[in-house]
Amino acid sequence: MSFKEGFFWGGATAANQYEGGWNEGGRGPALTDFCTGGSVKEHRKVTWEDKDGKIHVTDQVPMDDTLPEGAVHYVTADGYLYPNREATDFYHHYKEDIALMGELGFKMFRMSISWSRIFPTGMEDKPNQEGLDFYRKVFEELRAHNIEPLVTLHHFDTPLGLVEKYGDWLHRDYIDYFVKYCETVFTEYKDLVKYWLTFNEINNTIALSLFGFSFTDEDYKKRLQHLHYQFVASAKAVKLGHKINPDFKIGCMCSGMVVYPHTCDPKDVLKAQQTFEEGMFYCGDVQCFGEYPPFAKRMWKDHHVTGLDITEEDKQILKEGTVDMFTYSYYMTNNVTTHEIKDKVGGNYAAGVRNEYLTYSDWGWALDPTGLQISLEKIYDRYRRPIMVVENGLGAFDEVEDGKVHDDYRIDYYIPHIEAMSKAIDNGVDLIGYTTWGCVDVVSAGTGEMRKRYGFIYVDKHDDGTGDMHRFIKDSGYWYKKVIESNGADLSK
Repeated sequence: MSFKEGFFWGGATAANQYEGGWNEGGRGPALTDFCTGGSVKEHRKVTWEDKDGKIHVTDQVPMDDTLPEGAVHYVTADGYLYPNREATDFYHHYKEDIALMGELGFKMFRMSISWSRIFPTGMEDKPNQEGLDFYRKVFEELRAHNIEPLVTLHHFDTPLGLVEKYGDWLHRDYIDYFVKYCETVFTEYKDLVKYWLTFNEINNTIALSLFGFSFTDEDYKKRLQHLHYQFVASAKAVKLGHKINPDFKIGCMCSGMVVYPHTCDPKDVLKAQQTFEEGMFYCGDVQCFGEYPPFAKRMWKDHHVTGLDITEEDKQILKEGTVDMFTYSYYMTNNVTTHEIKDKVGGNYAAGVRNEYLTYSDWGWALDPTGLQISLEKIYDRYRRPIMVVENGLGAFDEVEDGKVHDDYRIDYYIPHIEAMSKAIDNGVDLIGYTTWGCVDVVSAGTGEMRKRYGFIYVDKHDDGTGDMHRFIKDSGYWYKKVIESNGADLSK
């Protein structure tokens, strides 16, 4: 195996899916606190009350949570559960969980800060001291176990106060509020955290169109504007972070969109190329190169987009705030075609034509380790920056037998993915870290389920809200410990 000395093996989580304590320690509500549970066949819901007092339950469409004028988010009494509120309770179990990560030999733990734990509405003049103190204790605990924190600043949990005032990133004022939040945590933790990511899976704002969601041209324009404000906010944060501590390494984070042409018809090849450009390179180019790519004009033209709020000052900021590293999630690949095909995939944010050469998970995701190698080589060839794969894993049904989880299927998933990373390194890719998704069981972002488990560490929490939250290491965790100890050389079961 080709992993260099000091490679960052570890795991990843997100505050909104893991942390809990949603109304403790001075934290304000976030948008995700008003999302119900769901399933592979049933979208999660957002519940809200209109200005006349009528309660509404609508499908959650990520990045599209703006309510009608006068409406507010609301918790119904109709039997819905809101799983993100308690999640798997890192807030009260962080010492225990970090000790388990230390036992497994983690070199890095990717986590996020909940913005509304620092600024409860996103708009306060001064930060919430209890929130600052909580994360300081977390980072100190990680350091005590020799685990490097990798901190995501925004992972799908915008403070509700900002959303209800402005819509979700649909106003320029968001930039200054976000930068103020970044300045606060950069300054507070400048000696405890070196590695930062600005926005999680930033490309999902428009790439959801690849997953079967359809948008009008006006919706698409709003999403491009949403993205632009985040691009500027990210660039300002990068520039500010380097000023506060020149040793900071700050990266972007994209959802890994690998797309294959379903046939060798040149039209399919072109469609795959353009889909990949729109899904990955549109965001990657802005954050790595500091400017919009040439194909942006085609995208805007195809969707009849004009009049985006992009100033000359913005363009300069984008150039000055390019990221130090490229990070991304990788779970699956998709096929696209210009032909009429009946055999299609549908599931948890999965859509497109079925690939006959691949098998699929219970949630409709194509299992494709070769796609990981393809994406690593394609991304590094374009950006020539250090890369981390900061999400990768298998969501599966885990059964507890005599207090243990025998999840060989998860080990079988990881082995070829780690081998694919090694091959990419052999081919010249500067891969510096790998943090598997949901290393401790978390609430699924897409479905709101607990039964869709990813972790090496089991948490006794279930879809009906029951469970005592006790933790233990699964068989896959002990296997991963051996992988880390050997720096990827020993993948045997």
